[in-house]
Parts: sequence; structure tokens; C-alpha cells
Amino acid sequence: MKKVVIDTNVLVSSILTFDGNPARVMKQISNKQVTLVYCPEILREYERVLMYDKLNIASQTQLKIINEITKLGVMIEPIPSNIILSDETDCIFYDTAKTCEAILITGNIKHYPNEPFIMTPASFLLQH
Repeated sequence: MKKVVIDTNVLVSSILTFDGNPARVMKQISNKQVTLVYCPEILREYERVLMYDKLNIASQTQLKIINEITKLGVMIEPIPSNIILSDETDCIFYDTAKTCEAILITGNIKHYPNEPFIMTPASFLLQH
């Protein structure tokens, strides 16, 4: 089964726009068409961002989302690559995807190097 790592912006977009490409990617995870891979640091990042007041996501919804991620996903311990990215918080997503040979799905493709395993939600959906 294809493995994916979901950047936080894709997770948030899937919550805010139910019919967009990020939501379609998350539906593939929910339907077990692809396997979500994450690490403890990514899970903490998801939790932190979901709590932003400006997103106005109810705490029960936040908990439900995190529970679904832990239920459907596979937690790994990534191998640090020492890659230097413009936003150092993106490194954990890159390292996690690289470690388990997953596709990194992000809405901020320009934050990452041009590598074939890094895709936007739209490009992922076209290929999978």
C-alpha cells in the first residue's frame, strides 16, 4: 500500500474545505487506500496547529482528528537527513517521508526541494 506523510497545511485545509483536494487525500487515508505515516513530532505539530484560535476548531473535533490519525496511521521514528529547509519545522515531514519511502503531500511545495516524492494534493490525486 502507498504510504503518505501529510504536511500540516494539508490537514488543516482538509478540515476547512470539505470538497477540496486536501479533503480528497484525507478521504483516501480514511478509506485505507493509502497509509498515513507520522512521527511523534508531527503529531505534536498537528495538535499545536489545530488549537489555533483563528482556525476555530472545537476541542472535541481536534481530539477526534488526532484519534483518527493515531488509529489509521503508522508511527515511525524518522532518520534525520540534516537537510536545510527555509522553514526548519518542515524538516521533520521531509525526514519522515524519506525514512519510510512515503510521498510527502504538501500545499507548500516551494518550501521543499524538487524531489519526485514531494507532491501537492492535486498532483498526488492525479497519480494515485
